[in-house]
Amino acid sequence: MTTTVAVFKTNVKRRAQADRLLSLLNQSNPGCRINFDLDDCDKILRVEGNTLCCNKLIQLLKFNGHACEVLT
Repeated sequence: MTTTVAVFKTNVKRRAQADRLLSLLNQSNPGCRINFDLDDCDKILRVEGNTLCCNKLIQLLKFNGHACEVLT
């Protein structure tokens, strides 16, 4: 099975925000490896897994008050 990697630019600034979002993202995307790089200027969200739905990830962050867009 092919693993897909998606990278997103976010406006998540604090570790507490990232930890709360990681909990939600892990629940809705079981089996994926998900992490934030808050030291990067784009506050990167990186998701790796076999089945990814980028729109679903973006909507989850937006629903929780954060900007999120696919980084190209």
